Order: sequence, then structure tokens, then C-alpha cells
Amino acid sequence: MYSRPGCHLCDEARDVIDRVQTRYAFDFEVVNIAENPELESRYGTEIPVIHINGNKAFKYRVDPIELERKLERLWSR
Repeated sequence: MYSRPGCHLCDEARDVIDRVQTRYAFDFEVVNIAENPELESRYGTEIPVIHINGNKAFKYRVDPIELERKLERLWSR
């Protein structure tokens, strides 16, 4: 998840991801865009941005049902 400190939408997204992660085993990383000017330029107005396997899956808000659907599709491959 591309994020920055003090982002309330990022906190909400993290909560959703944490809940879903209790049912699905996956690695989760938070990247602070404030520490990288290129990422700040790319994602500064869109955070949080969540990528799954390198593909943008969500921005702003994470729908838990849609996240589970995306994960199910990955596991069924």
C-alpha cells in the first residue's frame, strides 16, 4: 500500500486489509511515499493506492468484499 503518515483513508484501508488478512495468507507492505519524491509525485493525490502483484487494485478506499474476490481469483489460478 502506498501511503503517508497522517492519512485517515490509509488508516481505514489498513484496517480493511488487516481484517481480510486474517482469512487469507498474503504479504503486506506499506510504502511511505513521503520518503520518495518519485512516488510522492505519482501517488500524492491518490493515496492510499493498493497494488496486488504489481497491479493497481484500489485507490482511496478498499472494499473488503472486492478485495476478497481479487484474492480468490489469485488463489484459483
